[in-house]
Amino acid sequence: MAKTKTVYVCSNCGADSPKWVGKCPNCGEWNTYVEEIVATKEPSAKRIIPGITETGKVRPVLLRDITSEEESRIDLKDEELNRVLGGGLVKGSLVLIGGEPGIGKSTLVLQTVLGLNNLKTLYVSGEESSRQLKLRADRIAHENPECFILSETNLEQIFVQARNVQPDLLIIDSIQTIYTEIVESSPGSVSQVRECSAAILKYAKESGVPVLLIGHINKEGSIAGPKVLEHIVDTVLQFEGDQHYMYRILRSIKNRFGSTAELGIYEMRQNGLREVSNPSELLLTQNHEGLSGVAIAAAIEGIRPFLIETQALVSSAVYGTPQRSATGFDLRRMNMLLAVLEKRAGFKLIQKDVFLNIAGGLKVNDPAIDLAVISAILSSSLDISIEQGICMCGEVGLSGEIRPVNRIEQRILEAEKLGFSRIIIPHNNLKGFDTDKCKIQIIQVKKVEEAFRHLFG
Repeated sequence: MAKTKTVYVCSNCGADSPKWVGKCPNCGEWNTYVEEIVATKEPSAKRIIPGITETGKVRPVLLRDITSEEESRIDLKDEELNRVLGGGLVKGSLVLIGGEPGIGKSTLVLQTVLGLNNLKTLYVSGEESSRQLKLRADRIAHENPECFILSETNLEQIFVQARNVQPDLLIIDSIQTIYTEIVESSPGSVSQVRECSAAILKYAKESGVPVLLIGHINKEGSIAGPKVLEHIVDTVLQFEGDQHYMYRILRSIKNRFGSTAELGIYEMRQNGLREVSNPSELLLTQNHEGLSGVAIAAAIEGIRPFLIETQALVSSAVYGTPQRSATGFDLRRMNMLLAVLEKRAGFKLIQKDVFLNIAGGLKVNDPAIDLAVISAILSSSLDISIEQGICMCGEVGLSGEIRPVNRIEQRILEAEKLGFSRIIIPHNNLKGFDTDKCKIQIIQVKKVEEAFRHLFG
């Protein structure tokens, strides 16, 4: 007979305690302990000690005897998703996709699954009925003759149906709705998510079937549930974007089979998500001629170069303390750049409100857009527009110098492809690059004052 008892479990790291504590002694987080009811088994009279009385099937192998073969991957017929995953979905891998409610996680997965005609897929939904999924599939207008739909939340029943169907790909939507009968707590609790994800991981590794898990996020923006969920999966993808914008960005937070610097861009439409193969043309507005406060930056996310539009507005401060606001850019870095403008270039912005926006709802972490940011701020402050056909890239140091950036060739070629006539780059950043074949004029600058002379005369 199993007995039940009440324990308190940390929702961040999964540590348990017989009583409630304010600060978790394991991970140091505050107010993360939640009450759960768990079942304990009666101790048996004869106890088997693992490792001594049992003989395991797995034997140690010398490192030199292990063959290093390339992991076989499944082509998902989606260039953006394939690139973020590192070239495709590895067989036997466990992928976790998280994001805001309504951002398009289920749409992305269902659209990808319906585009795979030669892959038997089992789509398990714990949130929607089969009819609701059928309505969404009709809207997406893709069809996979071997896509099985199962509305189930019991993990044991899911494994029974998986043995019957023998799928090549398993989708769990979402992991917070699945429960196992081993743990006597509600679905979505720390213990349920931990046990279910561990069982799914064992299934994926033993059968070689890749599994896509869709996960909820909490109000802080991280994956809901214990942190062990992110540790045991092979890949963690974050699907983000503003619901008021049509763009969605797929980032890789963790990837055992590829780079975490990759970025996938989608456009939300009525019939699903569309891949954006050339984001530069969509992120640049064509009607900013004569407008001040707009500068074009050549940025790189992962291995993909694209040009983005940085917009700035500088106005006189109405209140005693000037406002500083940045959308899509680090506010602390913007304050540092404003201090560089004040100290090194001599522009007084201490009594000015400064608002900065990266067009298109993107969040960019590339330090190479520093030069475009301060150029847009200065353009708005002086109310002088930057000529069309000029883009720039360069990291700004605290002494006002323009520091070199990586992959300058890709930035220059992307600007030339989109019809720009001039590009401002850091000095001595062209080592080993043949500029004779480029039609674009390359201007090299050492300090911010030199860049401002080229921009504003």
